[in-house]
Amino acid sequence: MANAWKRESSKQPKHLSPALLLLSLPLVLLLFLFYFNARSPLNLPNSTLYVPQVYPIPPFDCLKSPQAHPVVANIVENLKYPFLYSLSDFGSLPDKPHKNIVRLLKGKPFRRPDISATIQQLLEGMKGRNGLVVDVGANVGMASFAAAVMGFKVLAFEPVIDNLLRICDGIWFNRVADLVTVFEAAVSDRIGNITFYKLVGRLDNSAVSATGAKLAFKSNEEIALQVRTIPLDELITDSEPVLLLKIDVQGWEYHVLKGAVKLLSRKKAEAPYLIYEEDERLLQASNSSAKEIRDFLLSVGYSHCVQHGTDAHCTKA
Repeated sequence: MANAWKRESSKQPKHLSPALLLLSLPLVLLLFLFYFNARSPLNLPNSTLYVPQVYPIPPFDCLKSPQAHPVVANIVENLKYPFLYSLSDFGSLPDKPHKNIVRLLKGKPFRRPDISATIQQLLEGMKGRNGLVVDVGANVGMASFAAAVMGFKVLAFEPVIDNLLRICDGIWFNRVADLVTVFEAAVSDRIGNITFYKLVGRLDNSAVSATGAKLAFKSNEEIALQVRTIPLDELITDSEPVLLLKIDVQGWEYHVLKGAVKLLSRKKAEAPYLIYEEDERLLQASNSSAKEIRDFLLSVGYSHCVQHGTDAHCTKA
């Protein structure tokens, strides 16, 4: 055995032939390039020169925000593209719970919000087009998620922290963090701050006007708070396509529209489809009127408006 070991150890190690080395070099190079590209920050879909969107105000960070609790969420009924959302209004527990809580306990989905159905019907005809859906007065995201689950990118604006946390719930439930960008701000016609009135127990009726906030629920306690304001024209660049603009801000619609004059002045093919709440009582509580809004819209080319309940749908005819 000793001699055998000596014989084996005395053999010279084999060297790769020059031809084999030449053949292996391209394979090594390909492996190196694959590894480099996999680690490269430019290896992103759709673009090798991807530049993250930078906004004049930072988006709301759901990962750093506190968790809303308790969480009562469910899927919405009778939609082609269903989604889940989280309730912010539970009703008067335990005697008069919110109707959707009663439905949940009976094993039923949440009732379909009208705005969700409207958004999906409109966007069905826009599938394949590139552009944003802008949701001003997002509440708990019933319009935002209706668009996002169809694959559209959404900018959502909501100044009430309680609602923002519910939007964060919905972003997680619907897996749309890459499609929905949320801003803790009230949209208006100038940059700054404004006093905002939040109704305890009725977060869907919070408003810039104290009178408007309590118009339907006079017995609810109101809380005044300062919120950031920003015009849409300061946040949406001229080159960014917008397919649909939805506004529901309890009477502050005129100020939102004035802050979007550049966006609304785009030519017909590039101007967004516009949905806004046109409730004369709420508008007057904020010192504006439906006529003032219609005159303004006509001045920027929106000559065709149709009323759907308290909402107006406007386009450039």
